[in-house]
This record gives sequence, structure tokens and C-alpha cells, in this order.
Amino acid sequence: MQDEYRTVARAGVHETEVNRSRFLCAVAPAATEREAQEFIAAVRKEHADATHNCYAYVIGADAAVQKASDDGEPGGTAGVPMLQMLMRRDMRYVVTVVTRYYGGVKLGAGGLIRAYGGAVGEALDALGTLTRRRFRLATVTVDHQRAGKVQNDLRATGREVRDVRYGEAVTIEIGLPDADVSAFRAWLADITAGTARFELGGEAYGDA
Repeated sequence: MQDEYRTVARAGVHETEVNRSRFLCAVAPAATEREAQEFIAAVRKEHADATHNCYAYVIGADAAVQKASDDGEPGGTAGVPMLQMLMRRDMRYVVTVVTRYYGGVKLGAGGLIRAYGGAVGEALDALGTLTRRRFRLATVTVDHQRAGKVQNDLRATGREVRDVRYGEAVTIEIGLPDADVSAFRAWLADITAGTARFELGGEAYGDA
């Protein structure tokens, strides 16, 4: 797994104009390829009267799925530069659609490449990006007496408390960078006099 990746902070639309052609770049986070395709379909429906609705998306922390479409623009002048911009910015789990309303002036291949790639770059700048970092899920089980102090200490040291469940004991789910696991284990034993149980789970990504 990648240690970290970047994604778009929020969905949104950013508009640019090049030689009287309007370029509306819609960007959104997409957890799966299906989500990306549904977003593309929704934008195409909204802008059914546009000259072109070109798209690109990257799914997977390792960019396993990469797709792009020129939607009738000359081959390689729209979807590919959009995809290249996403990859250059290390963007993952993101979909973008650039809707073009033709303004009567031909841009030529170079102009189109700059316009479509540039529209994506400007939209990412306008909407902002997030870095998400890989961590290990872990579970701490502690008695009710110590649970409040453990939770407060976890938050005070900047640990991410993901879930708390109350039963016979209190189960606290947290996220830890791999490098912190052994130090955390020692810290936990220390503050609970060795009474807490600590179990490592799988891997996930969270905001850095």
C-alpha cells in the first residue's frame, strides 16, 4: 500500500474561459469506479447541450484504475491531459469532468491540451486538496475505571479515536502510524498499569 496519497477536499465546479470557449471543470471525490461513472453521467445529463463533456478519473491509492475520454475532441487533446494533471498532482480517488461550450474559435491541438489540463489544475487549486496517510487500525480494551483517562490522554497526544464501545469493558478503536505501534504499546501499558488489552487490526487511510 502507498504510505499516502492526495485527494480533492470537496466536490465543486470551477469555470475558465479560453478564446470564448467556456470550460466548466467539475471535480468530486470517488471511492469506487462506479461512483466516478455515476458522477460523469450526472454531469453529462446536466450539460447535455454542451459541445463536449470530457472526463478523467483515478481510483485506488496506487492509481490502479485510470480512465480518460476525449468525448469527440481530437484524440489525446482532452481526457489524457486531464488525467496527466491528476497524476502530476498525485491525486487519487477523484473524478473530473470538463464541460466545453464552444465559443467559435478553434484552439488547435496544443491549445486544447493546455485548456483541458489547465482547467483541472485550476479547479484543484480552487477546491483544495487533502493528504491521506496510511495507518494501522488498533483496538484498546480497558476497564470502565480507566477508560475516561485513556480517552483523554489519547486525544491529548493527538491520537485519532475512531470509535468507542461500552460493554463489560470499554473498547476504543484508534488509528496509528506503523512506526508508532511499539512505542504506543509501551505507553498504554504504562498508563493502565498493564491492564489494557491491545490488538492490531488491518490497514486504512486517514486525513494527515
